[in-house]
Amino acid sequence: METLAALLSDAVAGHRISEEDARMLFGIRGRDLWKVVAAADEKREIIAGDAVTYVRNQNINVTNLCVNACGFCGFCKKPGDEGVYFHDETVIREKAALAKSRNVTEICTVSGLHPAFTAQSYIDVYRWICESAPGVHLHASNPMEVAYAARRSGISTKEVLSAMKAAGLASMCGTAAEILVDSVREKICPRKIPTAEWIRIIKEAHNLGIPTTATIMYGHCESDADRARHLAILREIQDETHGFTEFVPLSFVHMNTPIYRAGLARAGATGREDGLMVAVARLFLDNFVNIQVSWVKEGIKMAQLGLLAGANDLGGTMYEESISKGAGAVNTDYLDPAEMQRVAEDIGRPLKRRTTLYRIVE
Repeated sequence: METLAALLSDAVAGHRISEEDARMLFGIRGRDLWKVVAAADEKREIIAGDAVTYVRNQNINVTNLCVNACGFCGFCKKPGDEGVYFHDETVIREKAALAKSRNVTEICTVSGLHPAFTAQSYIDVYRWICESAPGVHLHASNPMEVAYAARRSGISTKEVLSAMKAAGLASMCGTAAEILVDSVREKICPRKIPTAEWIRIIKEAHNLGIPTTATIMYGHCESDADRARHLAILREIQDETHGFTEFVPLSFVHMNTPIYRAGLARAGATGREDGLMVAVARLFLDNFVNIQVSWVKEGIKMAQLGLLAGANDLGGTMYEESISKGAGAVNTDYLDPAEMQRVAEDIGRPLKRRTTLYRIVE
């Protein structure tokens, strides 16, 4: 396809491709898939270099109690459900201290929206973690939690973010994005904040000096056009704020989720879709340096293929992962850097450890 060859050549050369181009690329099938992947890998080499990076991190999920009922979630519980937990200060401090002893450089926490939480609840948790693991980067919260804390406390989201930053929040998760198209959000997460509010809170964080990740959750009931619209929104925000540290595609884990069990969603993305999500993102998101593959969502073999499709980062060691496990994913708790080394060397690239903000530390 001559037009495809020209489009890919232009993208590798640094020309910005359109949202319609992205939609078309998401629909590629047959041998042309390898052309897209090869172009994305070439662009990765130009923009991010050859290193495969990772971070030593640990998750601390404070509670799985949640007032929301997102259709894609198998993690959150309601009062009285089997397996409910809510960690108190002692346990949180113990987990943070354990993370510090494991030589992690990042602690990540996003939890259910506990019915009793206020802004102060989040502030206290972040302070406990930072006091118990001094020097460790706290990567926490997301726009939904910020909006919830603000609503529960009768203050603005900007005030919540400022207080979280004062308590030790160093960067924020760009989760709760799912698909940034309201017609899709109404199907999969009708009680979550709408697209415009997610965008506003992300921009507020960036403008307060709180960098964030950017994510997409795909493979359920969205279209190629929805995926392209989502990427376009992220690119527009990055043009304005330069506050995103990385893009993280999150492949829908379907097994234990309400929307799949109700027949409202597909059984997750295919391997073709997983590969194209990374490749199209690399070609379209020309203002992002870092694209991460999620071994938690896809498994290590598909993650390795993602590194050949435009990604440059393997994410984290991820002690104690709970959210993907709740949806039905397996082998999510820990990935040894020695295995990451094997994966990187197998494709002829060096493995480098990084900080949350992508400073190479070894």
